[in-house]
Amino acid sequence: MARSLAMPIEEAWEYLTDSELTEQWFGPWEGDARPGGSVRVRMRFESNEPALRVSIRGCAAPKALVLHVLDEGADWEISFQLQEDGPEDTLLLFTHLLTERVEIGEIGPGWEYYLDLLVAATEGAEKPSFEYYFPVMSEAFRAM
Repeated sequence: MARSLAMPIEEAWEYLTDSELTEQWFGPWEGDARPGGSVRVRMRFESNEPALRVSIRGCAAPKALVLHVLDEGADWEISFQLQEDGPEDTLLLFTHLLTERVEIGEIGPGWEYYLDLLVAATEGAEKPSFEYYFPVMSEAFRAM
């Protein structure tokens, strides 16, 4: 999945790594955010705001962040790659490595939603509504 962010790469990096900024589109985190460390992320936009344990597998500021999410119902490896797209824009590439346990029809629309929340946060725009993602996009993801 890809998104264009209307900001320099260093600012885009902050939206992936600064707890006050991640709170605007995913959730705040606390813990040891160094490579090899782990943080606890509160999923701000989910009902009951569940917490996830996230290990930092790799970090190459401001271009790459690799995370492992291991919690109830989740065993995911995800990555964020940032590329300069001119002097004032950044291309974000998001990857979720799929396993047999992942239901893509549920996970895919969720990530589309969260990435659009990220764009809205960076632009100061209105947040999208989850109803436009799930279950609307589920069949398209299952067909992939």
